[in-house]
This record gives sequence, C-alpha cells and structure tokens, in this order.
Amino acid sequence: MRFVDIIIRKRDGATLTDEEIAYAIQAYLRDEAADYQMAALLMAIFFQGMTPAETAALTREMISSGEVYDLSSLNIPFPVDKHSTGGVGDKVSLPLAPLAAACGVAVPMVSGRGLGHTGGTLDKLESIPGFNVRLTREQYFRQLEKIGVVMAGQSDTFVPADKRLYALRDVTGTVESIPLICASIMSKKIASGARALVMDVKTGSGAFMKTLDDSRALAQGLIGVGKEMQRPVHAFITDMNQPLGRKIGNSLEVLESLECLRGEGPSDLREIT
Repeated sequence: MRFVDIIIRKRDGATLTDEEIAYAIQAYLRDEAADYQMAALLMAIFFQGMTPAETAALTREMISSGEVYDLSSLNIPFPVDKHSTGGVGDKVSLPLAPLAAACGVAVPMVSGRGLGHTGGTLDKLESIPGFNVRLTREQYFRQLEKIGVVMAGQSDTFVPADKRLYALRDVTGTVESIPLICASIMSKKIASGARALVMDVKTGSGAFMKTLDDSRALAQGLIGVGKEMQRPVHAFITDMNQPLGRKIGNSLEVLESLECLRGEGPSDLREIT
C-alpha cells in the first residue's frame, strides 16, 4: 500500500477502506509520510467529504493512537459528556457539568483551550486561583469516583494523532472540514471514557458554523459517527448571533456560571444549561 494511492483515491471521490485510513494515520505518526502528503489527503477529504463509516474509521484510528480512559472498573454512574463548538461568552460547561453530576450521571470532561475568537473551558477554569487542569490518569479517575465530575486538559499521550492533524489543518485551510471536525471532537470525547454525548452546535455570526445548513450538517455528522461507534449522541443547535449571557472574559464567565448555579443570572444561559 502506498500513501500516494490513498490520496489519489480520495481525490477522485472513492470511499476509503478501514485499512487505508489506518495505514494513512499510522504512516503519518511514524513519520513515514511527509506533512505535504497528509496535507494533500486532508485537502482531498475537505473537497470530497467522507461517509459516516469513513469518519468513524478515522475516529477509531485517532483514538487508538494514544491513551484511552477505561472507566468500566470505577464505581461511578453512567458517564456522559458534553461538547460545544464554541462561541462568545459560551460558558455552559461550567454550570452544566456539576448540575448533571448532581442529577446522577458521571461527567468525565476533557476540555480544550480557546480557539480563534472563542474562549476555552480550561482558560476559564484556570482563572480560579489554584485550579489544576493538568491531572494524571490516577487523579482523573479518583476525582470522578469521589465527586462524579472531572474537568481536565488533554495530556501529551491523549489522542496524539488529533494534535498533529489539527496543527496541519490549521495551516492548510482544512479546519472547516465537517468529517475532520467530527473525528477530532469524537476521538477526544470517546477516549475520555464517555458512553454518551451531548453536542451544543453553535450557529450564527459568532460561531465557526455561520449558517444553519452548515450547523445541521455538523450536528448530523456527529450523530452519524456516534451511531457507528455505538455512542448515543444528542445534538442541539443554539444561537450564537450574539454573546451568551452578559459577561465575557474568563474570570467574569466563572462568576456568571456561579450565578447560574444559584438559579440567577441571564435567562439565555439558564435555558441552554
């Protein structure tokens, strides 16, 4: 099997096999394929798309590139996670995670940092003095068992394929590819141990997906990968034509999240949470 043949097949609109996708990812991670070859494949995917089965195969290969958190041995309720595609003032994860845990599910949440104009959950949490998001596997498991919720950052051994692919997508104009977005999101969420997922897909001028059609396509893509991976996924499309809530900025958004947990604060944040 040759990497160039996989590029050509996808360029011409073919459906790649699981074996071809596995070969491409593994060859790239072993540095047997150059950045320019993977960039060409990413661009072919950008223009030709991927089937749900292809996207699921890519997701599985990305998961297997690193550490996977198996929560089955822990004394916890059913583990569920939530992900947002991001927006201005989007702080829903902060009040939602403890609320969901209080309602009887475990919430293993591996979160990200700010991307573009959107704020990251980790950045918000680190505005709290002394808050540690760099947890070891043992700390992650212990906290989940103790209080039912954990919010942590991605370690170096956690889905390393996603880190390399995203860095390449960022400089090759392929960030907006829906199959690549789906594989990136789902690989991290499944590797974190979640058995079911809730997706908050933002739409509008302050979101990555500006149109309702694009937002629906992303939501359907995430649900499709979930079906292929035996993970129930529920997707909500929410408005990001204006900031969520009234406070923007890491520490201010933490304060507004606390207001929400007290049943106060802006109604739009309470409604989405």
